Amino acid sequence: MSAQIKVAVLGAGGRMGSEAITAVKAAEDMELVAALGRNDELRAVLDAGATHIVDLSVPAATEQNVRFAVENGLHAVVGTTGWDDQKRESLCELLQSKPDVGVLIAPNFALGAVLTSAFAATAAKYFESVEIIELHHPNKVDAPSGTAVRTAELIATARQDAGVAPSPDATETQLDGARGAVVDGVHVHSVRLRGLVAHQEVLLGGPGEQLTLRHDSFDRASFMPGVLLGLRTVASRPGLTYGLDGYLELGA
Repeated sequence: MSAQIKVAVLGAGGRMGSEAITAVKAAEDMELVAALGRNDELRAVLDAGATHIVDLSVPAATEQNVRFAVENGLHAVVGTTGWDDQKRESLCELLQSKPDVGVLIAPNFALGAVLTSAFAATAAKYFESVEIIELHHPNKVDAPSGTAVRTAELIATARQDAGVAPSPDATETQLDGARGAVVDGVHVHSVRLRGLVAHQEVLLGGPGEQLTLRHDSFDRASFMPGVLLGLRTVASRPGLTYGLDGYLELGA
């Protein structure tokens, strides 16, 4: 029997952190060795003997948390937002000095959401128009969601590689925000509504037809299979992987 994965959860006081604790405890090949809240010292993960961290903290803390893990030879699975291009580039530079360490940063851990983004990127090559609507609970602090941004980036890359023109739009006047945010040329609309958890629609349109791809997370438990997949895979994928799709067999 292979050694158990020794996991420390950062952001243990949040809803996602609580779900991760439950999932890790239930996994036969894992051991929860530490659960850290906002004011706990990072050193505790080393004292506990962790080999992996799950960072589900807050954007203001996540970079420090992950860099601490890498510097100390721990693998990291990260679901916290705030990792822009500059921060990811800086992390890649740090990882060069730790060639055996793996980091996964995933905008979304729900397998259905990851597959929806991948399917949308494939479909977007064949449709003239594409827009994204993401819908979340009103306590979400960022807009658009990291999942929607990631989906837009994948769509934009696929369309650019295929030589597809920008989506047609004859709008000449608009109220600020009426057409949503624009991410790599893709319009993204954010809804914040009580009763929602995490939902996304990708609308694709062509002459005489529309294709809608939608994913719904009704409970945060939907994210845990992806978290566990990340923990089981990250040590075998040194360096930085951005997006859980990098761990799935999607034929790309």
